[in-house]
Amino acid sequence: MAYQFAFVMDPLDAVLPDKDTTFAFMLEAIGRGHQAYFVALHDLYALGNRAFARARRCAVMRATPHYRFLDDGAEYELEAFDAIFMRKDPPADAAYLYATMLLSLADRRRTFVLNEPAGLREANEKLYALNFPEAIPPTLVTQDLVRLKKFMAEQGGQMIVKPLDGHGGESVFLAAADDRNLNAILEAVTRFESRPIMAQRYLAEIRDGDKRLIVLDGEPLGCTLRVPRDDENRGNIHVGGNCVKAEVTARDREICRMMRPRLRRDGLYFVGLDIIGNYLTEVNVTSPTGIQEIDRLDGVNLEAKVIDFVEARIAALRH
Repeated sequence: MAYQFAFVMDPLDAVLPDKDTTFAFMLEAIGRGHQAYFVALHDLYALGNRAFARARRCAVMRATPHYRFLDDGAEYELEAFDAIFMRKDPPADAAYLYATMLLSLADRRRTFVLNEPAGLREANEKLYALNFPEAIPPTLVTQDLVRLKKFMAEQGGQMIVKPLDGHGGESVFLAAADDRNLNAILEAVTRFESRPIMAQRYLAEIRDGDKRLIVLDGEPLGCTLRVPRDDENRGNIHVGGNCVKAEVTARDREICRMMRPRLRRDGLYFVGLDIIGNYLTEVNVTSPTGIQEIDRLDGVNLEAKVIDFVEARIAALRH
């Protein structure tokens, strides 16, 4: 049966067709005969307690150009779509949060939303990991410089610091007690002690790579290691990390078992876990990526499993 899928996302002309996970979802869905609709954040609106979107039907392809619109757009109630993919890239700013509130108005008896909007509001990608203390490295969240320096000393004189609203490796620093720039780094990241940040034990295993583990409905699908350049501490693809083949380990599966009940409860069906060594460092929920890199490295088609899952959820709503 053909379904109508809406994708709330960044502009299609900004999509990198050889990297973008949303593009892979759209390509797989269209290949199965489903209809794909593009929706920007500003296309969502409400009239009373009914939510709508101005959506344009589109096609995507591995060609140049990589997309085309098939109509000029129309107004749809959210329940006109069988599934809505909330795939807007970070930051999760006010516009993003308001969009999740509008998506929450969609009738779940009719429309499946991935990921669940309330879950997206709950799950700050840094702080959500704190719900799984047995999986994370020693971690501190504070804006107090004295407390941060005390924590760093307890970790052997080094720590990683990062803002709670950062993404793609933005403003992630390796702070060290013997660095004359230490005060400047901490002042910059905390904005002179006006906003809390996350500090974590520096994990030397980062030199071997920062693992991106793709998880669907609490189960691991596949992974890749993002290996930092020699002149970098960050493995993020956005800052030049190199993706290499990796295996899902027993520890990865253990972390997924710890997280599965909470992920399912919060409706966080498709997430990307960042794992360094044996430790969970972040839980990516807004628009996790890595599918295409894993596909190429492992010779798989992970997006097919995601669309299988969405089709099954839609079918369950119909019965």
